[in-house]
Amino acid sequence: MSDGFPSKPRILRGAFVEFGLSLPPLFVVFQFNPVQLTRNRGLTFAVPGTPGQQPGGGQAPAALPRTLRQFHGEVDNLLDLQKKQLVTVGEQTIGFDIRLDATDKLDEGDALTEQFGIAPQLSTLELMVYPKSESLLGRAVDRLLGKPKGFSFTRSTNPPLILFVFGRKRVLPVNITSMNITETEFSADLNPIRATVGVNLTVIEGNSVPYLYSKAMTEAMSVLNLASVADIANVAVPG
Repeated sequence: MSDGFPSKPRILRGAFVEFGLSLPPLFVVFQFNPVQLTRNRGLTFAVPGTPGQQPGGGQAPAALPRTLRQFHGEVDNLLDLQKKQLVTVGEQTIGFDIRLDATDKLDEGDALTEQFGIAPQLSTLELMVYPKSESLLGRAVDRLLGKPKGFSFTRSTNPPLILFVFGRKRVLPVNITSMNITETEFSADLNPIRATVGVNLTVIEGNSVPYLYSKAMTEAMSVLNLASVADIANVAVPG
């Protein structure tokens, strides 16, 4: 039945999708998009040089190391300071909650949901943090097929590599660093029918195609911000 808004845009949903072929294939499309994402990237700044080191390689008398504040006070030119100070850029982390609720499908009479609630989705999320080599189904398929050369359904002793898909501009390879499942309501058979899953991710940065695509989208969005360059006139900048 139409909701009365024929031109209403289709709302995309986020998802976790396993990268690569294995059994069982793992993917979870979010029933509800997260209310918020918390993204963080830490940077560490340090004073250049090794305290107490003499040019000839000998060891100078013990001296207290300069603090970063002292080093900043010794450099007048900000561009020189930017080049000289040592900077370590940390990986980006992302945290959010995934909400699962079987109410709508129970009202629709969905047989799978009536039998198992949201257990299939929760189980898939759990398998995303287990080593693939521990998969009982994967081991059975490997034995059945005799592990063809260069291919294995169990793949490795590491957990699967996951893509975090959130819209058309973010397709990020991630490591799931923590997963906290809170089941809040159950059926008569004690199958979970409501739950919240808190996840923390670390973005795998490098030269992979998904990451480079997402980085290119970020840079493109920054270029579009130049449309607001006239706003700089409203900022007080010393001459």
